[in-house]
Amino acid sequence: MSGLEIWLIAIGLAMDCFAVSIASGILLKRVRWRPMLVMAFFFGFFQALMPLIGWICANTFSHLIEDIDHWIAFAILAFLGGRMVRESFKEEECRHEYDPTNLRVVIMLAIATSIDALAIGVSFAFLGMKNTSDIIPSVGIIGFVSLVLSLMGLGLGIRFGCGITKRLKPDFLGGIILIIIGIKILVEHLIQHYG
Repeated sequence: MSGLEIWLIAIGLAMDCFAVSIASGILLKRVRWRPMLVMAFFFGFFQALMPLIGWICANTFSHLIEDIDHWIAFAILAFLGGRMVRESFKEEECRHEYDPTNLRVVIMLAIATSIDALAIGVSFAFLGMKNTSDIIPSVGIIGFVSLVLSLMGLGLGIRFGCGITKRLKPDFLGGIILIIIGIKILVEHLIQHYG
């Protein structure tokens, strides 16, 4: 998997964090560095931790399914991407009532937005990332991108309010990125195998 693909996957995964951060910024109403940095840290931390956990679990049995690993990686990315695209078309209330300054709420949001990253870690194991030296830079990039996009989302929510989420469609963009990467992985493997 190329470095560009890792960065694109990181951006796709971080779109959930980005969307929740915009909503949190709307609730914060003004720049409050401590809660903003805490939220961005936990979003980045869990977005990095979940693929690592998924990779560790899947890496123990990936050798058993080498013949279909590319199909599994494609299915995971396509499913997650498709779900994100579908979710982007749902009409939601702009305001979500929760306290973005409450640490327990922030941790629950961070876990909820990072569940998809667990599946990405599984797909990393199926795509040949066998060593810790392969996975650590990838999860670092995912965590970093999530942290940065969370801070950006908070700022946009504070500055522009509800309208920004409808214009940006972060879930739609993230979903499309994941689907395209899944298709690319499948096509490349089929060309190598049958070409």
